[in-house]
Amino acid sequence: MKLVATDLDGTLVRNDRTVSPRTVAVFQRLHDAGVVIVLVTGRPIRWIFPVYSQLGIPALVICANGAATYDPGTDTIVHSAPLEADILAEVCTRLRAEVPEVVFAVERDGGRQMRHEPGFPVGPWEADHESVGPAPLAEILTRPAAKLLVRAGVQSPDEFTARVGACLTGLAEATNSSSSGMVEVSAAGVTKASALARVARTHAVDAAEVIAFGDMPNDLPMLTWAGRGVAMTNGHTAVRAAASDVTKHSNEDDGVAEYLERVFGF
Repeated sequence: MKLVATDLDGTLVRNDRTVSPRTVAVFQRLHDAGVVIVLVTGRPIRWIFPVYSQLGIPALVICANGAATYDPGTDTIVHSAPLEADILAEVCTRLRAEVPEVVFAVERDGGRQMRHEPGFPVGPWEADHESVGPAPLAEILTRPAAKLLVRAGVQSPDEFTARVGACLTGLAEATNSSSSGMVEVSAAGVTKASALARVARTHAVDAAEVIAFGDMPNDLPMLTWAGRGVAMTNGHTAVRAAASDVTKHSNEDDGVAEYLERVFGF
């Protein structure tokens, strides 16, 4: 394996949002051995540094489920694949007709900025963030978005994602990465797999030489593309069923680190 790709939340990151010393040590050894490390997450750019700074190694970060490939070392988006404004408007029109109570938010510029309808619930950690704020839908639709966030009150995550996805067939991608009932919508063809494949090509690495870790439905394209797609034992049932392997331990107990130690003989 020449490239290791890993999701963050529920996979590499523990439930207290820290990365264990054991995990940090394993990734340092991989980096020293010349293995390419890629972090692949649904997180926006503004949420990257709390994890990236703990690892202490240079690595590209695929953000917003593949919509932005980001180099934290230079604070540069090296590739972007957003929902263009006209497609974004059509997506919102279809969804509002299908789910009248739906509310929207968008991640812009790879997630450096978020704008949300006034009724869209925002976490307390972002309520006063300078780059996060309310806006009318008309303003939200004026610019491309890395990702559209869709909520409609309390929903079954998988059922709501399926409903949104059916409404947007051929227009955009719909997935989810949490139990909150929020659906994440990206441009057609944009997934963690599409972005990871692009990064792998720049390093002359084939899919067969990639090992990838994840835990939620937004990880499925990446896990099925990689030569070895590994689901977390704490992961979503569908993800564990589709993966080529499953970790022995959860994200809370160094599941990724333990698996990599066995694979690379550390």
